[in-house]
Amino acid sequence: MTAPRPLAGVRVVEFTHMVMGPTCGLVLADLGAEVIKVEPVEGDRTRHLLGAGAGFFPMFNRNKKSIGIDLKHPDGAAVARRLAAGADIVAENFKPGALAKFGLDYASLSATHPRLIYVSHKGFLPGPYEHRTALDEVVQMMGGLAYMTGRPGDPLRAGTSVNDIMGGMFGAIGALGALIQRGITGRGMEVQSALYENNVFLVGQHMLQAAITGQAPSPMPDRISAWAVYDVFTVKDGEQIFLAAVSDAQWRSFCEVLGLPDLLARTDWATNNQRVQARPELMPILRARLASRSAAELAAIFEQAGLPFAPIRKPEQLFDDPHLTATGGLADVVLPDGPHAGDTVNTTLLPFTLGGERPGVTRSPPRFGADTDAVLADLGYGAAEIDALRRGGVVA
Repeated sequence: MTAPRPLAGVRVVEFTHMVMGPTCGLVLADLGAEVIKVEPVEGDRTRHLLGAGAGFFPMFNRNKKSIGIDLKHPDGAAVARRLAAGADIVAENFKPGALAKFGLDYASLSATHPRLIYVSHKGFLPGPYEHRTALDEVVQMMGGLAYMTGRPGDPLRAGTSVNDIMGGMFGAIGALGALIQRGITGRGMEVQSALYENNVFLVGQHMLQAAITGQAPSPMPDRISAWAVYDVFTVKDGEQIFLAAVSDAQWRSFCEVLGLPDLLARTDWATNNQRVQARPELMPILRARLASRSAAELAAIFEQAGLPFAPIRKPEQLFDDPHLTATGGLADVVLPDGPHAGDTVNTTLLPFTLGGERPGVTRSPPRFGADTDAVLADLGYGAAEIDALRRGGVVA
């Protein structure tokens, strides 16, 4: 891997599980930080989730080391504090106050480690809701995103863990800002990121829409689109394809390449805003005209013309996406757990380049406790001490 590693030399200790906290660690690890994942002595339960959770651990825990520690055991808490004392960044996503009883909260750690950057991932930032238990679905429902995603009367969560993932990303962004500030002042700080506030940020455009227009935004499936042609079309053999024309120039090209001169000649449809107002008449005409064309034919026409289009794809089809495979957008990892443990599969990389290269995979998601001995030895524990800790169930 040749991508720059700007965080090389930075040590991150994460007390995380599920998606939000691990995403923060993933971003920092992909940027070159040494990330040590502290798991309970029985292993992170995220490793063994079923259904929609089956991909959580292998997706969000590559490029990390794993150590198992029983924080409830006094000796385990002492090991964890010793580990955190040598960290540049500690990341966690437990309930408020959960780590304080082990001396692993920001106040306790920063008292002797003022350079520490401590990233807390919570359901809510401090305030009236902070005591509530939050999940991605909870904040999507209460934060307007589910309302905007579903059809009227049918709130629907987004099809991925948008708040968990973005909340972790914002935690990482805050950590990067804190690292820069520490370079100036010599002092660390606490960074807080939260699911609910992340969700509100996502729907902020709709809040501002309401403020500017004076009208309540409609759910996306029932919205007044900003563009006249911006929709999914069902075409030959029941296939579906998304087609768009978002400017007057694109409308002219749209009509020309599809052989629709009569629609282009309509002076009352000359501008995008006119076409938006005419959508109840325009869209049935377009759907009827395009129904006999195949999705492949339309895709070829639109690609040649430089018009926006998209086939309707399923996640599993992306493994064979020609753009991703040609540009190195997917990388191999070895699965650490489950019935396919040991199998090599593709995973997705961070969606940016550094020096023209995508930050890649240097370590597959770790087997549970794979780095316990090495991490403890680095902290100064001798072989006999490590063996005693393991025999006592303190580490795994």
